[in-house]
Amino acid sequence: MEKEAVSLQDALEHGLTPEEFQKIQEILGRIPNSTELGIFSAMWSEHCSYKNSILKLKTLPTSSDKLLAQAGEENAGAMDIGDGLAVVFKIESHNHPTAVEPYQGAATGVGGIMRDIFTMGARPIVSLNSLRFGNPDEPRNKYLLSRAVKGIGDYGNSLGIAVSGGELFIDECFTKNPLVNAMTVGIVRHDQMASATTGGKVGNAVYIVGATTGRDGIHGASFASKDLSKESESKRSAVQVGDPFMEKLLMEASLEAIQKGLLVGIQDMGAAGISCATSEMSAKGKTGMKIDLDRVPFRETGMNAYEAMLSESQERMLVVPKKGKEAELVAIFEKWNLNAVQIGEITGDGMIEIRMGGQLKAKIPAESLVLGGGAPRYEREVRRPSYLDSVKNWTPAGIPDVAETETSPILLRLLSSWNVCSRKPITEQYDTEVGLVKLIGPGCDGGLSSIPDTNKALATATDCNSRYTYLDPYKGAEFAVCESARNVYVTGATPLGVTNNLNFANPYIPENYYMFSECVRGLGDACRALDLPVTGGNVSFYNESPEGPIFPTPTIGMVGILQDKTKLLSNVPEEAGLHLAILGNFRPSLGGSEYLKTIHGQVNGAIPELDIKEEAALCRLIISLNEKGVLKSAKDLSLGGLGIALAKTVLLSGLGIEADLTPLKTDRNDLTLFGESAASVLASFTEKDAEEVRKSAEEAGLHFYLLGKTNATGILNVAGFGVRVTLEEMSCPYESGLESVFAL
Repeated sequence: MEKEAVSLQDALEHGLTPEEFQKIQEILGRIPNSTELGIFSAMWSEHCSYKNSILKLKTLPTSSDKLLAQAGEENAGAMDIGDGLAVVFKIESHNHPTAVEPYQGAATGVGGIMRDIFTMGARPIVSLNSLRFGNPDEPRNKYLLSRAVKGIGDYGNSLGIAVSGGELFIDECFTKNPLVNAMTVGIVRHDQMASATTGGKVGNAVYIVGATTGRDGIHGASFASKDLSKESESKRSAVQVGDPFMEKLLMEASLEAIQKGLLVGIQDMGAAGISCATSEMSAKGKTGMKIDLDRVPFRETGMNAYEAMLSESQERMLVVPKKGKEAELVAIFEKWNLNAVQIGEITGDGMIEIRMGGQLKAKIPAESLVLGGGAPRYEREVRRPSYLDSVKNWTPAGIPDVAETETSPILLRLLSSWNVCSRKPITEQYDTEVGLVKLIGPGCDGGLSSIPDTNKALATATDCNSRYTYLDPYKGAEFAVCESARNVYVTGATPLGVTNNLNFANPYIPENYYMFSECVRGLGDACRALDLPVTGGNVSFYNESPEGPIFPTPTIGMVGILQDKTKLLSNVPEEAGLHLAILGNFRPSLGGSEYLKTIHGQVNGAIPELDIKEEAALCRLIISLNEKGVLKSAKDLSLGGLGIALAKTVLLSGLGIEADLTPLKTDRNDLTLFGESAASVLASFTEKDAEEVRKSAEEAGLHFYLLGKTNATGILNVAGFGVRVTLEEMSCPYESGLESVFAL
């Protein structure tokens, strides 16, 4: 693999362009050798450098008086939650590895995002996962989904981190290229936060800690920066292999070292391994590093410098201890049965100098390798896809309305659909009880978790309707932010900040880059309107196969804070005799709806109308009413519309509902029952509080639609629409939808 000097053809095979190869020669003042070329190819890959996205990402709002780490400065975002505590959170993808080897691909995605959190000094308390797969009726899709879920469960359960929520979205476009976006949330004291830097400490030692280094994961970063092809199926060497028990030891040892104040800096070895950790820490600390690869603990024989620098073996960290603290650092890691070996030292010349076998293998300016430094930045050509006009002009006039005699059967069919049915076959594979933090767990709109040793709670949610962003990228991205916010504030919590995982196709295709650009614009505008900073995240391009691109999927991860966890708000009513009402402005649309796809096989139409000012007003209203103690429950209206929201309320509560939708009636039964809407929450409250809820909604400029009451019958009865279904009739299709996918 190693060559003294390389050619343009070598550079092209490493995913670099002729212009980039020329720039590398200008930086070095010579032709690179093979190890240097490998380092540049990994660090300048889209996965590490964000070269095709960084200029767009810089348009996102990142300011807040609660931010403790600016977006992109550290491994994860950090925000103040009071009492000297910070919440640390991030979401990242492991899409291509999952497509090739779903168990390890998904498992190591979980492991990687966990390390991003505890390298900040934060102890992870909950995780979430946002999944996109093809139709599980196809054997390959079923295999990918079931193995990915098992990988997520096995890794997270072994590590002892509770799952607080997430989502699964099924569509044919994800058949060859599934999406696995993993999010982790942790808590740290302000005075115990760690940084990924050398701190400018010239002369300090550099240690590699944790697991040994092997050949797994080589080219992982560049593999994630190419389209999937038939050849990709054989690239299992680009998929890392994880060991959750090793990660548990690494987490405890790392947190102990941080809390004892032994470290100047610490960095996870994720994508691009030693190459990334050495260059990023050096660039941030404005220093260089001398590294001797002969000192690295290897688990395979005969590894050369190229392989050692690009290995993405899991459960490893690069750390810089404070002068005089080296022995204490080693003692901690030895106590946890982990390696802690000095492999180099900090230099003042800004160069990454790599030696092996007594020979110089690479010498590169650290700044030239990193995001914000010498790595290239591009804005690609955009072209608006021609299909956007035709889908927007679609109307439901061409499909028959639902007769009253058919509303109940269609409701049951929607309850069994892949995107609506119960997620229990998935969530039962995850440990949701570990750590005793669960207040509201998976299966509801948003998760709510107790913060240990406080009276506070964290709300968490991931959201994106990929059909909406396919039909309208700008508004679809706005919708994703607003829906994620709704799923946070229906728990009673105040939305705090956003992390995003932007999943798109090949950026060199103008139509794809248009979709990306518009989604980023929508994401930014929504976050500004809701006063939410973007704390960081991940971009995953090249999510397409020979069959075509995925739907654009800007997954939104959101965190909120509830200062008094005793004031949590239930997702569904818990007693009979409560009033039910829609708060907000109900404007249903069949465009992009689950009904239109499931019943009529179409992805078409204008997505629900969204008014960002109404969304902000509804957020303030729900939080205010909950603070006053007048709400008993709140549920977001999303997939399947009002009919599915009412049905899920019965399913999750065990109660019955007598509803009259006359205040909401449109010119079509299907539109009223199954049309989807923005800025709408189904809330419950007592009769004595009904007037206060109505008055508060109207003062906020929002509507109050009184729909009916809960009862003890276990029957959903919607007067005037022909809907009358029992809890038992709904349970079977709802609970069995995913059972066949995960049957032993």
